[in-house]
Amino acid sequence: MALILDGEGTTVGTSAPTGGGDLIKDGNIETFMQDVIEASQSVPVVVEFWTPRAGPGGSLGPLLEKLVRQLNGAVRMVKINVDENQQLAAQLRVQSVPTVYGFKQGQPVDAFAGALPESQLKQFLSGLTGGAANPVDAALEEARQALDGGDFEGALMMYRQILERDQGNTKAIGGYLRALVANGQTGEAAQILAQLPEDFLKDPDIVAAKTKLELAQEGAGPVSELRAAVEADPDNHQARYDLANALYAGDQAGAAIDELLEIYRRDRAWNEDAARQRLLKIFEALGPGDPVAAAGRRRLSSLIFS
Repeated sequence: MALILDGEGTTVGTSAPTGGGDLIKDGNIETFMQDVIEASQSVPVVVEFWTPRAGPGGSLGPLLEKLVRQLNGAVRMVKINVDENQQLAAQLRVQSVPTVYGFKQGQPVDAFAGALPESQLKQFLSGLTGGAANPVDAALEEARQALDGGDFEGALMMYRQILERDQGNTKAIGGYLRALVANGQTGEAAQILAQLPEDFLKDPDIVAAKTKLELAQEGAGPVSELRAAVEADPDNHQARYDLANALYAGDQAGAAIDELLEIYRRDRAWNEDAARQRLLKIFEALGPGDPVAAAGRRRLSSLIFS
């Protein structure tokens, strides 16, 4: 499945491509010497022993392949079907699948058996590469800084470039969606969300982007008019609530949080706890680890327990 990212027809997929060029290849006992022993003299080689009997969800392959691609040649990968290479599996004492070996300088230097989460797979690869930085992670951080700094067009370009290389990267998809919303392109963001498969919609980064879109779509008018209404009557909680929505839609999350906290301070029960509920939704939209959300949560907790 492909996602249309812009009006010019730029697309990305929702899963990693299967081909890996020379970075990822199938191997067997005849090619093992060249593909693994000799190749690992110049670059680390990951060898995955797998079986098709495990089914599509029983192999580390897709996740491991994605991480290998992200390292842009700092490590290579060879996939060995144990059913077709039982002698080789026996020589390397493979007792269960999946089993993964890391080779350097012609020798196995690390190994594990069974499924591992992505964080531990990254640690495994980092050990083989000597801690070489993942260029995708670096690009994601650069794009996030552009987005946080208000360079929405720059962030969109960076996220698009990441997705062209790593099509199933949910952090990049979530960031791209947030950049679209911040840039006022809510229609485009909604179209992309509608194309995403169900499992992508459960990812925390995409959940945060979806919530941000929903909040932006509820923007309630010009900020100047709403602020004037609040200044004329500070107890007009509906006007202040609408002002918070408009501020958030204008990518002023901190100011929106300030207004909602002020409503909660003045009248906690207003409109069936609407201010607190909206605060929680904004915190979710900002995503895990966001410093503005963290500060807002602390201030809300102080009010709750005061």
